[in-house]
Amino acid sequence: MFPTLKNNHITWYIVTEIVLSLLLFVLITSAVVFLLRGYLRKYKPADLRIFTSLQALHSPGNNRIMLGITFLGKHQFLIPANLLLIALFFFLGHQHWYALNVLLVSLSSLLLMFMLKQLFRRNRPAVPLLFEAKGKSFPSGHAIMAVCFYGLLLQMLLHTGIAPSLKTLFTIFTVLLILSISFSRVYLQVHYLSDVLAGLIIGCSWLLICLHLLNKLEYV
Repeated sequence: MFPTLKNNHITWYIVTEIVLSLLLFVLITSAVVFLLRGYLRKYKPADLRIFTSLQALHSPGNNRIMLGITFLGKHQFLIPANLLLIALFFFLGHQHWYALNVLLVSLSSLLLMFMLKQLFRRNRPAVPLLFEAKGKSFPSGHAIMAVCFYGLLLQMLLHTGIAPSLKTLFTIFTVLLILSISFSRVYLQVHYLSDVLAGLIIGCSWLLICLHLLNKLEYV
Protein backbone atom coordinates (compact mmCIF):
# COMPACT_ATOMS: atom_id res chain seq x y z
CA MET A 1 0.00 0.00 0.00
CA PHE A 2 1.13 3.55 -0.64
CA PRO A 3 1.67 5.70 2.48
CA THR A 4 -0.85 8.40 3.37
CA LEU A 5 -0.42 11.59 5.36
CA LYS A 6 -2.72 11.46 8.37
CA ASN A 7 -2.88 15.05 9.60
CA ASN A 8 -1.56 18.56 9.09
CA HIS A 9 1.08 18.17 11.80
CA ILE A 10 2.64 15.21 10.01
CA THR A 11 2.32 16.99 6.65
CA TRP A 12 4.30 19.98 7.89
CA TYR A 13 6.82 17.66 9.53
CA ILE A 14 7.46 15.92 6.22
CA VAL A 15 7.65 19.25 4.34
CA THR A 16 10.21 20.48 6.89
CA GLU A 17 12.22 17.28 6.47
CA ILE A 18 12.20 17.72 2.70
CA VAL A 19 13.28 21.36 2.86
CA LEU A 20 16.08 20.67 5.36
CA SER A 21 17.29 17.68 3.36
CA LEU A 22 17.35 19.71 0.15
CA LEU A 23 19.24 22.51 1.88
CA LEU A 24 21.77 19.96 3.15
CA PHE A 25 22.16 18.61 -0.37
CA VAL A 26 22.68 22.12 -1.78
CA LEU A 27 25.37 22.77 0.84
CA ILE A 28 27.15 19.48 0.06
CA THR A 29 26.92 20.05 -3.69
CA SER A 30 28.11 23.64 -3.38
CA ALA A 31 31.09 22.55 -1.29
CA VAL A 32 32.03 19.84 -3.79
CA VAL A 33 31.72 22.19 -6.75
CA PHE A 34 33.60 24.98 -4.98
CA LEU A 35 36.51 22.69 -4.12
CA LEU A 36 36.67 21.12 -7.56
CA ARG A 37 36.41 24.41 -9.42
CA GLY A 38 39.21 25.80 -7.25
CA TYR A 39 41.22 22.70 -8.02
CA LEU A 40 40.57 23.10 -11.73
CA ARG A 41 41.61 26.75 -11.77
CA LYS A 42 44.83 26.09 -9.89
CA TYR A 43 45.74 22.64 -11.18
CA LYS A 44 43.95 22.46 -14.51
CA PRO A 45 46.64 20.29 -16.19
CA ALA A 46 46.15 17.59 -13.51
CA ASP A 47 42.97 16.30 -15.15
CA LEU A 48 44.83 16.03 -18.45
CA ARG A 49 47.75 14.23 -16.84
CA ILE A 50 45.35 11.51 -15.72
CA PHE A 51 44.60 10.77 -19.36
CA THR A 52 48.32 10.55 -20.10
CA SER A 53 48.93 8.18 -17.20
CA LEU A 54 46.15 5.85 -18.39
CA GLN A 55 47.55 5.52 -21.91
CA ALA A 56 49.61 2.50 -20.85
CA LEU A 57 46.33 0.64 -20.19
CA HIS A 58 44.89 1.29 -23.65
CA SER A 59 44.50 -1.80 -25.79
CA PRO A 60 41.77 -3.22 -28.05
CA GLY A 61 40.85 -5.77 -25.38
CA ASN A 62 40.66 -3.22 -22.56
CA ASN A 63 38.72 -0.87 -24.83
CA ARG A 64 36.05 -3.52 -25.36
CA ILE A 65 35.87 -4.21 -21.63
CA MET A 66 35.50 -0.51 -20.80
CA LEU A 67 32.80 -0.09 -23.46
CA GLY A 68 30.87 -2.97 -21.90
CA ILE A 69 31.23 -1.57 -18.39
CA THR A 70 30.29 1.97 -19.40
CA PHE A 71 27.13 0.61 -21.09
CA LEU A 72 25.87 -0.42 -17.65
CA GLY A 73 25.70 3.27 -16.76
CA LYS A 74 24.18 4.54 -20.01
CA HIS A 75 20.59 5.68 -20.28
CA GLN A 76 20.00 3.05 -23.00
CA PHE A 77 20.49 0.43 -20.28
CA LEU A 78 19.28 2.20 -17.13
CA ILE A 79 15.93 3.45 -18.50
CA PRO A 80 14.72 -0.06 -19.50
CA ALA A 81 16.19 -1.46 -16.27
CA ASN A 82 14.28 1.06 -14.16
CA LEU A 83 11.05 0.46 -16.08
CA LEU A 84 11.45 -3.30 -15.69
CA LEU A 85 11.99 -2.95 -11.95
CA ILE A 86 8.99 -0.66 -11.56
CA ALA A 87 6.79 -3.09 -13.51
CA LEU A 88 8.13 -6.06 -11.54
CA PHE A 89 7.50 -4.46 -8.15
CA PHE A 90 4.13 -3.07 -9.21
CA PHE A 91 2.75 -6.41 -10.32
CA LEU A 92 4.15 -8.29 -7.33
CA GLY A 93 1.73 -8.33 -4.43
CA HIS A 94 2.28 -5.65 -1.73
CA GLN A 95 5.42 -4.30 -3.47
CA HIS A 96 3.99 -1.00 -4.77
CA TRP A 97 6.10 0.98 -2.32
CA TYR A 98 9.31 -0.39 -3.86
CA ALA A 99 8.03 0.53 -7.32
CA LEU A 100 7.45 4.09 -6.10
CA ASN A 101 10.97 4.16 -4.62
CA VAL A 102 12.54 3.23 -7.97
CA LEU A 103 10.37 5.72 -9.84
CA LEU A 104 11.11 8.68 -7.55
CA VAL A 105 14.85 8.02 -7.22
CA SER A 106 15.36 7.45 -10.95
CA LEU A 107 13.37 10.50 -12.07
CA SER A 108 14.77 12.87 -9.45
CA SER A 109 18.39 11.82 -10.08
CA LEU A 110 17.91 12.20 -13.83
CA LEU A 111 16.43 15.68 -13.41
CA LEU A 112 19.21 16.62 -10.98
CA MET A 113 21.88 15.49 -13.43
CA PHE A 114 20.47 17.58 -16.30
CA MET A 115 20.08 20.64 -14.07
CA LEU A 116 23.68 20.49 -12.84
CA LYS A 117 25.07 19.94 -16.34
CA GLN A 118 23.18 22.96 -17.62
CA LEU A 119 24.24 25.01 -14.62
CA PHE A 120 28.00 24.41 -15.02
CA ARG A 121 28.14 23.74 -18.79
CA ARG A 122 31.68 22.37 -18.73
CA ASN A 123 32.81 21.08 -22.12
CA ARG A 124 33.87 17.48 -22.62
CA PRO A 125 37.53 16.50 -23.03
CA ALA A 126 38.72 17.62 -26.44
CA VAL A 127 40.23 14.28 -27.50
CA PRO A 128 38.06 11.26 -26.56
CA LEU A 129 39.62 7.82 -26.88
CA LEU A 130 37.02 6.06 -29.06
CA PHE A 131 33.93 8.22 -29.50
CA GLU A 132 32.63 11.71 -28.82
CA ALA A 133 30.06 11.81 -26.02
CA LYS A 134 27.10 14.16 -26.18
CA GLY A 135 26.13 16.75 -23.60
CA LYS A 136 28.18 18.59 -21.02
CA SER A 137 30.87 17.10 -18.85
CA PHE A 138 30.40 18.25 -15.23
CA PRO A 139 29.29 16.33 -13.25
CA SER A 140 29.44 12.79 -14.65
CA GLY A 141 25.91 11.56 -15.32
CA HIS A 142 27.14 7.97 -15.40
CA ALA A 143 28.52 8.33 -11.88
CA ILE A 144 25.35 9.94 -10.52
CA MET A 145 22.97 7.48 -12.15
CA ALA A 146 25.10 4.42 -11.30
CA VAL A 147 25.19 5.38 -7.62
CA CYS A 148 21.44 6.04 -7.50
CA PHE A 149 20.36 2.95 -9.46
CA TYR A 150 22.73 0.30 -8.13
CA GLY A 151 22.85 1.89 -4.69
CA LEU A 152 19.05 1.72 -4.43
CA LEU A 153 19.10 -1.91 -5.55
CA LEU A 154 21.69 -2.67 -2.88
CA GLN A 155 19.66 -0.90 -0.20
CA MET A 156 16.59 -2.98 -1.10
CA LEU A 157 18.65 -6.16 -1.12
CA LEU A 158 20.15 -5.44 2.30
CA HIS A 159 16.64 -5.27 3.77
CA THR A 160 15.80 -8.81 2.67
CA GLY A 161 16.37 -11.99 4.63
CA ILE A 162 19.47 -13.18 2.76
CA ALA A 163 22.52 -14.37 4.69
CA PRO A 164 24.91 -11.69 6.07
CA SER A 165 27.78 -13.15 4.02
CA LEU A 166 25.77 -12.62 0.82
CA LYS A 167 24.94 -9.08 1.88
CA THR A 168 28.66 -8.39 2.27
CA LEU A 169 29.37 -9.96 -1.11
CA PHE A 170 26.68 -7.94 -2.86
CA THR A 171 27.86 -4.74 -1.17
CA ILE A 172 31.43 -5.26 -2.39
CA PHE A 173 30.21 -6.14 -5.89
CA THR A 174 27.97 -3.05 -6.08
CA VAL A 175 30.72 -0.68 -4.92
CA LEU A 176 33.18 -2.17 -7.42
CA LEU A 177 30.60 -1.94 -10.21
CA ILE A 178 29.89 1.74 -9.52
CA LEU A 179 33.61 2.54 -9.34
CA SER A 180 34.26 0.56 -12.55
CA ILE A 181 31.54 2.44 -14.43
CA SER A 182 32.97 5.73 -13.20
CA PHE A 183 36.53 4.72 -14.10
CA SER A 184 35.43 3.70 -17.60
CA ARG A 185 34.38 7.30 -18.31
CA VAL A 186 37.88 8.56 -17.53
CA TYR A 187 39.52 5.67 -19.39
CA LEU A 188 37.44 6.48 -22.49
CA GLN A 189 38.36 10.16 -22.07
CA VAL A 190 34.77 11.38 -22.20
CA HIS A 191 34.96 12.75 -18.65
CA TYR A 192 37.64 14.36 -16.53
CA LEU A 193 38.46 12.72 -13.20
CA SER A 194 36.98 15.75 -11.40
CA ASP A 195 33.66 15.18 -13.24
CA VAL A 196 33.53 11.62 -11.97
CA LEU A 197 34.50 12.48 -8.39
CA ALA A 198 31.80 15.14 -8.28
CA GLY A 199 29.26 12.71 -9.74
CA LEU A 200 30.05 10.06 -7.14
CA ILE A 201 29.79 12.47 -4.21
CA ILE A 202 26.64 14.15 -5.51
CA GLY A 203 25.04 10.80 -6.36
CA CYS A 204 25.77 9.38 -2.89
CA SER A 205 24.43 12.51 -1.19
CA TRP A 206 21.27 12.53 -3.29
CA LEU A 207 20.59 8.82 -2.78
CA LEU A 208 21.01 9.10 0.99
CA ILE A 209 18.61 12.06 1.09
CA CYS A 210 16.06 10.21 -1.06
CA LEU A 211 16.28 7.12 1.13
CA HIS A 212 15.90 9.22 4.28
CA LEU A 213 12.79 10.99 2.99
CA LEU A 214 11.25 7.82 1.56
CA ASN A 215 11.83 6.07 4.89
CA LYS A 216 9.99 8.89 6.66
CA LEU A 217 7.07 8.69 4.25
CA GLU A 218 6.85 4.89 4.46
CA TYR A 219 5.97 4.95 8.15
CA VAL A 220 3.61 7.92 8.12
